[in-house]
Amino acid sequence: MKATIYHNPRCSKSRETLALLQDAGADVTVIEYLKTPPTREDLKRLYTKAGMTPREGLRTAEDGAKMLKTASDDAILDAMVADPILIERPLVETEKGVRLGRPPEKVRKIL
Repeated sequence: MKATIYHNPRCSKSRETLALLQDAGADVTVIEYLKTPPTREDLKRLYTKAGMTPREGLRTAEDGAKMLKTASDDAILDAMVADPILIERPLVETEKGVRLGRPPEKVRKIL
């Protein structure tokens, strides 16, 4: 099985999710999204496939998220593209779907 993880190696949940994928025997493509950010279209596709809104994918603990409290989904996507640290991680995609790995066990549903 193939899996793609939008990963931040400094994040413990992202590292745990990557280990879970590797332990499950997945052929994992790792995208360090801070170095290689997804496009706006990619983010929109991922969130749609996950059944979540961009707001649900927003890393609210970041300072830049505070000014997005009343923003539209389009504005949130634009902000994420401009500053990828605003993307909650890790996002994992397989042929069975997309899940946000918070907690990492949620990813098991798409393995």
